[in-house]
Amino acid sequence: MERLKTELRVQAWLRRCAGAGLMATVARKGDTDAGVLFVKVNRFAAGCTVFSGATAPDGSDAWLRATGPTPVMEREADLYLARQAKYDPDLWVLEIEDPKSQFQLDGKILDT
Repeated sequence: MERLKTELRVQAWLRRCAGAGLMATVARKGDTDAGVLFVKVNRFAAGCTVFSGATAPDGSDAWLRATGPTPVMEREADLYLARQAKYDPDLWVLEIEDPKSQFQLDGKILDT
């Protein structure tokens, strides 16, 4: 099965967030076709969680809590993303401001 281009996935997320009343921005633009997508959800006082795209054992699309099972401070999330960008300069970062914890991902969330 052919995957949707990353740029199109990001555009869809931006529209989805706008429709839900959430502020979302592209914090880093990567390869338009196949760059890895990271989603940083900033819940301000409640901390940040960075999710990365993954594949579930059954082959379906899923998400992995890249910064661990509990939210981290924004600085820690940003440092994690900066380290990842050193390894993969083609990655994308979509940042979502979610102070009321309304945001929902579109797939399974895998435990680390």
